[in-house]
Amino acid sequence: MIITTVALDADDTLWHNESIFHLTQDHYVGLLKDYGEPDHMRARLLEVEIKNLKLYGYGVKSFTLSMIETAIDLTRGAVPAKTIMEILNLGRAMLEHPVEPLPGVAETLEALQGGYRLVMVTKGDLMNQEQKLARSGLGDFFQAIEIVSEKDANTYRRIVARQGIQAAATVMIGNSMKSDVLPALEAGLWGIHIPYHITWAHEHAEPPSDSPRFAQLESIRELPGWLAARG
Repeated sequence: MIITTVALDADDTLWHNESIFHLTQDHYVGLLKDYGEPDHMRARLLEVEIKNLKLYGYGVKSFTLSMIETAIDLTRGAVPAKTIMEILNLGRAMLEHPVEPLPGVAETLEALQGGYRLVMVTKGDLMNQEQKLARSGLGDFFQAIEIVSEKDANTYRRIVARQGIQAAATVMIGNSMKSDVLPALEAGLWGIHIPYHITWAHEHAEPPSDSPRFAQLESIRELPGWLAARG
């Protein structure tokens, strides 16, 4: 079946994101340097983040709450109020960080616009993702925006139904094998993995070994050619 709909992840597919989290973690570890080794602090923060996902979801606000909780844990409740305020300021800085589209994104979306239905599919905090899309300057390329709390096969099935499109005629593109590719394939879509140079540990997964609807590209610039080869 000819592909008619192109769905794209946002963070680390359309614009930089995980690199900002890593930079913030560096500052965070510096704030708490008197309370433990950096690797231990990072590992503990990751544990707390994953534990809190089902309560807070994804995004900067959830991350900030997890940083505060981890600081309280690492200091056994002795973290100074000044340090808590500095952690809150780290979170605010992330929310206000400029949104920088990845190389080739704008040109690729322009090349696909008109020939395909373009849908942005991203997870995270609704307000923050809407703000990032507005600041990115990419919003006019998309016919639909889907901001979801989680990406699993049922999520993709609901999106297909809501958008009135066919799964077999839709390709999902993203940097996360776990969230963007594997569940999309399970739901009957095509899945394309375009790796980002940093991947959050929670998003690691092995690629499918035998799916004819899976592809890996090195850059989003390769996408128009890949689509053209499939009619």
